[in-house]
Amino acid sequence: MQFEALKIFCDVVRRASFSRGAAENGISQSTASQAVHNLEERLGVKLIDRSKRPLIPTPYGQMYYEGCRELVERYQDVERRVRALGRADQIEGMVRIVAIYSVGLGQLTRHITEFRNRHPLADCRLECMHPSEVVDRVRTGRADLGIVSFPKKWPGIDVVAWRDEDMVVAVPPGHPLADSEGISLERLDGARFVHYDSELPIRRAIDRHLKRRGVQVEPSLAFDSIENIKRAVEVGAGVAILPRTTLEREVASGSLVAVPITDHPLSRPLAIVHRGEATLGLAGSRFLETLRDGSTAEEGATTASSSAPSASEPKPNGRGASRSGRTPAVKKT
Repeated sequence: MQFEALKIFCDVVRRASFSRGAAENGISQSTASQAVHNLEERLGVKLIDRSKRPLIPTPYGQMYYEGCRELVERYQDVERRVRALGRADQIEGMVRIVAIYSVGLGQLTRHITEFRNRHPLADCRLECMHPSEVVDRVRTGRADLGIVSFPKKWPGIDVVAWRDEDMVVAVPPGHPLADSEGISLERLDGARFVHYDSELPIRRAIDRHLKRRGVQVEPSLAFDSIENIKRAVEVGAGVAILPRTTLEREVASGSLVAVPITDHPLSRPLAIVHRGEATLGLAGSRFLETLRDGSTAEEGATTASSSAPSASEPKPNGRGASRSGRTPAVKKT
């Protein structure tokens, strides 16, 4: 069986798309589809449920993916080590990264590209998933680094504060609250609200923030995906509080307006989680540095361009300062 077919299958499942999986391998979508079909014919089972969007693996496919992913990563790692012989000054290896959906490719792509340019013998593998799955992947050693929001203390996990993101009110154009200068939080009192699912940390943080200021909203819909929340706001189902960075595309196209909260601002803290730097290896440690350095540069640009005050929910307590200038919580046991 060809290694390329296994890699194509893993990339299609990871990206939940034949077209994106094909692009990662420099082939056409039909070629990727045929490669997966040949695997299914050989195994006698369906590996991918093509009726769902985005694509999802069947139970057989999920089992096959978990096993093949490890084989593919180990094979690629062996190739890198062989190519790196006699080049001891080069960083090599695979860094496995998991992130919540709303951070994912949108914010990490630049950091991954920068890391690959600096260290051509190393690579990164990114997957996006539910917050609880991110922590579980890191805790069980199936991922090296994770990105979560509103972090807390988890047994056996180190937490490093990464960056804060301003939260704004998302409204459709023409809405009574569509004021680019900003609004007070109390103007949300009684508003129809598109919310996050109740089990998500960001939902609990927003609820606490509103309750402290005596603001009551009327939830109309709830989703576990920021993309779904944005689509609901666009069609008039209500307003929402979202990280400003997740609205850049909609604001640019004019489908949504990002309205600052002027009196009681809220921000979303993001953190990097791992099992300790000793478990990261050299490539993982260098990518962690890339994230920290990138956060420092972005904060400097933000500070230079805006003097508006910001606020955030409490972060985990920690010892010492990270390279980004924040206080990380480290060495959790």
